Amino acid sequence: MRLVAEALQAFAQRGEPLDALLREVGLEPALLADPAARVEVSVYSRLWLRLARHFDDEFFAMDPRRMRSGSFAFLCRTCRTQATLEEALHTALDFFALTFEGFRGSLARSQSLAEVVLHERSVEPGRPFTYFTFWMLLHGLACWLVGRRIPLLAVELRCAEPEYTDDYRVMFSDNLRFGRPSTRIIFAAEMLDLPVRRSEAELADFLARAPSNILVKYRDTDSLAHRIKVHLRRLPAEQWPTSEVLAQALCMSPSTLRRRLAEVGQSYQAIKDAVREEMATAWLADAEVSFGEIAARLGFAEVSAFYRAFRKWTGTNPGHYRSLILAPAIGQNGHAD
Repeated sequence: MRLVAEALQAFAQRGEPLDALLREVGLEPALLADPAARVEVSVYSRLWLRLARHFDDEFFAMDPRRMRSGSFAFLCRTCRTQATLEEALHTALDFFALTFEGFRGSLARSQSLAEVVLHERSVEPGRPFTYFTFWMLLHGLACWLVGRRIPLLAVELRCAEPEYTDDYRVMFSDNLRFGRPSTRIIFAAEMLDLPVRRSEAELADFLARAPSNILVKYRDTDSLAHRIKVHLRRLPAEQWPTSEVLAQALCMSPSTLRRRLAEVGQSYQAIKDAVREEMATAWLADAEVSFGEIAARLGFAEVSAFYRAFRKWTGTNPGHYRSLILAPAIGQNGHAD
């Protein structure tokens, strides 16, 4: 419900009557008083579409120039014809630069990493919801174009951390950083070389299901994998249990544990690697923590083993990642010229 309030904020500040519109999509206005309430993705999607049609703006009135209805569909059709993700992202960023007045984005490679940086006209940072909505559109489109989820190694924003970030972490990355010099996303550069292979029929299906299909990377907080991750985060890596000990703690046999994880395409080793990657990216953003200390914290006997593992997880090495994450972004700290 917090995100519903965010979607309505700019319209409400203009004094637009919204109660009837909310009821049209199945939302009682009184629910806005309960920020802890949850909203079905389908309902939020209907709200987005209804606001876009009613106000002719697909970007929640958050830029002086409206993102007119049909803009996202046009963007998808244009990007579908590009050969690679890199070409498609350049096309998308050029389109957004023509659409929006307040900011423009740029794409750059830095060794084995890539970053998309927002250059803003305003010295003051924007709303977190503005940034996250833009990333949702760009990242959601990029993932569909290449037919796979593109892992974001870091999401950095100029603004202060908002009170609520849970859904943003689900949508994008656990590695959200606020109060940074620029607003940017960082991912493995090898993703840029992936081919774009989407048919006209696939485009029609994607647009028919948008924006529901770009809103959330679903995470079942009651799932076995999530329970295991929570358990591992509470322990130093050297104290992580074997699969046999873990199974016993979960009151099941080792074979049952393996089977239940396999049913959802998981393994205990993959879960451990995911938690290690999450911890590693957080510690690499702290210049005071050495590579040797990070390796030890993650349970590696040698720094070289940590290097190999990090490259396997992310497509880059820890040194490249640290140099980019600690350096100011290109283009005057993310401000537009």
